[in-house]
Amino acid sequence: MTPMKEDYLKIIFELGGMKKQVSNKQISLGLGIAAGSVTEMITKLDEEGLVAHQPYAGIQLTEHGFKVAAELVRKHRLWETFLVDKLGYSVADVHPEAEVLEHETSDRLATALDDFLGHPESCPHGGMIPNAAGEFKNVSHRLLSDAEDGEIITIERFLDNHELLTYLSELGIQLHDRFEVIKHEPFEGPLVVKQLSDQKTISISFKASHNIFINEVKS
Repeated sequence: MTPMKEDYLKIIFELGGMKKQVSNKQISLGLGIAAGSVTEMITKLDEEGLVAHQPYAGIQLTEHGFKVAAELVRKHRLWETFLVDKLGYSVADVHPEAEVLEHETSDRLATALDDFLGHPESCPHGGMIPNAAGEFKNVSHRLLSDAEDGEIITIERFLDNHELLTYLSELGIQLHDRFEVIKHEPFEGPLVVKQLSDQKTISISFKASHNIFINEVKS
C-alpha cells in the first residue's frame, strides 16, 4: 500500500470514519489536498474494499479498512509518544520520524513499545492510540469549525500535521485550553475566539479550525 493511501485511511479514521460518514471536504481540509484529488483516491480505496463511498452522503471505513487504519495509527502514535516523552522531540516535529518508523514496526515490537511506555491511551497531540485489538477510548469528532458563536469549548486534540502544530504553538494554543467562540468571519475567514485563562482574543484560520477537535455538546 502506498504512503498516500495510508494517509487517507488515517485521516478518515481520525475524522471518525469508523462510526460515521465523513465528507470529501473534511478529508481535503485535513490533508491539504484539492477536492478533485480526494475524489480520485476515494474511488480507488472503494474499489479495494477499504472504504465504502456513497455519493453525496460520505465515506466510511469498511471493517478491513478500519483494521488497516487502526494498526497504522497505533504504531505511528506509539512512536510519537516515545519520541516526545523519552527523546525530547517537539510535538510538531515527530510526525516525519514516526511515519518512517511505523512501517518498520512488527506487531511484536509495537507490543513491546506499548508495554515500555505504560500503555498510553493518547499521543502528544491528543490522538487516541488503539490497543492491539484495535480498541480505543471514545473521543470527540466535533471540529472547532462547528462550534456556535458564544459557546464555551475545550480543545481535545489536533490533527497530526507539522504545519498545523507549529501554527498553533505560535498562537499559544494547547490541548485542554478553554475558549469562548466570538464569531465566524464570513467567506471562509478566520474563527475568532477568546482564551478564558487570560482573556486574549485569537483569530484561528479557517483551515486550522477544521483540523482541531473540541469537546462534544453536553445533552
